Amino acid sequence: MTERWPRLLPHHGRFDYSPITRRPDWRWPNGARLAVYLGFNLEHFAFGDGLGARIGPTSAREPDVLNHGWREYGNRVGAWRCLELFDQLALPTGALINTALYDHCPELVAACVARGDELIGHGHSNAERQADFDEAGERALLQRCSARIASESGAAPIGWLSPWISESNVTPDLLAETGYRYTLNWCHDDQPTRMRTRSGRSLWAVPYPQELNDIPMIVARQMDAKDFCAMVRDNFEEMRQQAVRQPLVMGLALHPYIFGQPYRLRHLRPLLEALAAARAHGEIWFTTPGQICRHMDALAVERPDDF
Repeated sequence: MTERWPRLLPHHGRFDYSPITRRPDWRWPNGARLAVYLGFNLEHFAFGDGLGARIGPTSAREPDVLNHGWREYGNRVGAWRCLELFDQLALPTGALINTALYDHCPELVAACVARGDELIGHGHSNAERQADFDEAGERALLQRCSARIASESGAAPIGWLSPWISESNVTPDLLAETGYRYTLNWCHDDQPTRMRTRSGRSLWAVPYPQELNDIPMIVARQMDAKDFCAMVRDNFEEMRQQAVRQPLVMGLALHPYIFGQPYRLRHLRPLLEALAAARAHGEIWFTTPGQICRHMDALAVERPDDF
């Protein structure tokens, strides 16, 4: 049998290709053109087992005290220093939480709730990959995390980021079926994308950064904190210029065991001060992913042919 050529490559079927230069125009609240949000990743890792970012070589045998202790610094110290800075600048966050935090350090989640931060589902622990579950197990994970957050913190999450951005072929379908309204797993665009799901329920892909993200840039590429913050500032200035023509989203992803280190926080401080100043001048909408999702829901009702 002769193979048809050229053959069509496999496609996810979740959304069609759409060039950024050919999109309908609209605005964020207060007429803003650039929405900016802070993704604050609060994670807990199993001791002596499982996955986790590493500051040093993996130990040949568990327990890996060096790497586990480095990550735990974020929950004990780094996150609290970051929250102090966010409080000083009155910056909201989208707090991406492992539900294991409720067992390990519930005070940290409670502090985010007290600030009015949005809680976003981020699995039970970052010591496991979501794609390793079968469909029933993945559905149960999504349901358990939603129920735990609702029970402990008063409201079910509407957004989800998979641990390690690990998805199965049915993750978007399961998210829509278990009550989530947006995912942060996809980094394919600078605007929210409406995804198709098998139930027909709507699911937004809100842009989540893999470049403006301290794990791939500082841990994997070994970028200095000063250079990382300069990169974020350059990205912000360029996107602010691009957003004159169309509305865009810029996210910044931080992990407190990385940017909660004092010398890195010293470089983060002036960067966030600049973003807070832009917000004060009405130049940007500093928000959360959930608010972006709600705005897109409203636009889709007003302009169904565009979204």
